[in-house]
This record gives sequence, structure tokens and C-alpha cells, in this order.
Amino acid sequence: MSTTIVSSETLQNLLNDLNLSGYEPSANLQALAVAESRFIKDLKINVGNVLNNTQYLNRKEALLLALAVAVNERFGLLQESFSGLAREAGASDAEIAEIIACTSLMNTNNIFYRFRHFVKKDFYETQPAGIKMSIMANPVMGKEFFELVSLVISSVNGCELCVGSHERSVLQHGSTESRIFEGVKLGAVIKGLITVLA
Repeated sequence: MSTTIVSSETLQNLLNDLNLSGYEPSANLQALAVAESRFIKDLKINVGNVLNNTQYLNRKEALLLALAVAVNERFGLLQESFSGLAREAGASDAEIAEIIACTSLMNTNNIFYRFRHFVKKDFYETQPAGIKMSIMANPVMGKEFFELVSLVISSVNGCELCVGSHERSVLQHGSTESRIFEGVKLGAVIKGLITVLA
């Protein structure tokens, strides 16, 4: 690591909190560190809050949602970090695998349903999707949390149709708007973190 990066105690603490000891700083992160940007402190506080200070998500759920965003953004180092932290918080191999599968399915659905929504032609609307989604029937994590993960990833990917559908489904499965709000905010903060780290 460069001396500029090491000299930023706030940044070192953030990287330590995320178990990113072998991380090679990106050009974006170096630019912030060289300028001693106040945003590094904001980023550390925001990440810490969504992972550790949530009222409606437990630690394992927060880390699994963060893992889903890392998988979605194809950031392997952070994916490895969040997988390890989630396991420390009690996540099973089956739950981590389901996060990966759910994220993959949402990428498929977000593209497909965004296309339908954008084009708005009867032909496309009336064709069966033909996309196998058996994983949604009996998820390891439970239907409510599976739908929450689906909602967060759909929000990150910007699929209006999927966001609306999954938001309703999360609520139908007994969740609250406060829990949804925390989940989507977590997704936004982790996406912002990746923008700096990648």
C-alpha cells in the first residue's frame, strides 16, 4: 500500500473493518486519500452504520445484503470479505449460495422486465417469460428475506417494475417499510463504497 493510504487512519480503519488487508487501492481511492477528502470519513461512517447500527436488520442479514451487492457489482475482494464476515455472523454455506443465486436471478429478471417495461408492447407483455425461478418457491433464508434481497438488487439495478413488485411482496410477507428502507439504504451505501474501492 502507498504511504498516502496508510497515513489515513480513517481509511485504514475502514479497510480493517471490512477485512481488506490485501487490498490494493484503486485510482478513485488514491485520489480521495491524496486530497485528504472528508468523504472518506463520511464513507466510513455510512458503511459502519448500515452494517453495524441497523434497527430492523440483524448483523447477518446486513452482511448478506452487502454480499449481494458485491456479487451484483462483480467485486470479488469485497464479496470474499462479506462472505467471511457473514459466516462469522452465523450465515451458512447454503445461505451464501442462495445470495449468489438470488442476485443472478435478479440480474436476469431486471434486464428482462426492464425491457418489457421500457417497450410497452402487447406482444412482449403477453409472451410467457419462460425463466425458471424455482429458487423463489422455498428459499433457505425464508421468503421475506429472499424478497428483500431481490428488492435491494432490483433497486441497485434500476428496474422500476421489479422494485415495485418486490416491495409489495416483502410487505405481504410480514415485513415493514422501515425494514425495506434500511435494506435499500444499505444497498445504496455498499454500491457507493464499491464505486470508491473498485
